[in-house]
Amino acid sequence: MSDNIYKQTIEKWGEPLQIIVAIEEMSELTKALTKWFRQQTTKSKICEEIADVEIMLEQLRIMFDDSNKVDYFKRQKIKRLDNEIHKTED
Repeated sequence: MSDNIYKQTIEKWGEPLQIIVAIEEMSELTKALTKWFRQQTTKSKICEEIADVEIMLEQLRIMFDDSNKVDYFKRQKIKRLDNEIHKTED
């Protein structure tokens, strides 16, 4: 269901505008996170901004990830992270 809404959103407003909105939403999350360290925001506000970013990320996937490369790269990066976490110090 969500994919259909995302596709309709892209069709209605176009890819260039949705890319700009994605940048704006990521910026708002960045701002909320920096405010967290100054005790000027709430967890609820950060969760709202995360939701906005996740919605825009799904639209970006539709626009750019036609061969599931995001999932491939994500698996590779998680594997690398796992290796770093479990690496023993010599």
